[in-house]
Amino acid sequence: MSHLKIMHRLYINTLLLVSGIFLSASQTTINREYQIKAAFPFNFTQFVEWPFNAFSEPETPLIIGILGEDPFGNYLEETVTGEKANGHLLVIQHYKNIEEAKTCHILFINQAETDKPEQAVINLKGKYILTVSDGNNFIKQGGMIRFITRDNKILIQINPEAAKQADLIISSKLLRLAEVVSLK
Repeated sequence: MSHLKIMHRLYINTLLLVSGIFLSASQTTINREYQIKAAFPFNFTQFVEWPFNAFSEPETPLIIGILGEDPFGNYLEETVTGEKANGHLLVIQHYKNIEEAKTCHILFINQAETDKPEQAVINLKGKYILTVSDGNNFIKQGGMIRFITRDNKILIQINPEAAKQADLIISSKLLRLAEVVSLK
């Protein structure tokens, strides 16, 4: 993929993130909401740094995992197919339990489908995994990024302290676009 095409795609994805994406009244179905949310994990790969030892080898893929039922349908897969982040091919994997998910780099936790979402976050402590969800108490439970819908816009909340504890560096560009939540 050419440099110009990559920059164009990054620009478009950043615009989606910056704008918060307005959902029109006719597009408020969950399917449409998750179609829009599917663009975010790709963007996160562009604005989050993982430590070198988060990858066993330089060509190890960057894995975006989904714990529980996949609410994105094919949209997430379509968004990342053939894409790379810092030289790592992006791959989607699905997990039924938290034990399976401990080797991914980004984990969307479907709190509606997970028995104990707060336990999932606790079990990932010390792992280089960016945790993401749209559950109401996700940030309070120690999660890193939460999707919220406010005024028909999809926005994100970020708990930078939780990311720091996992040795992840979130770009100041992403932090400026988010609602930063501190639990101190």
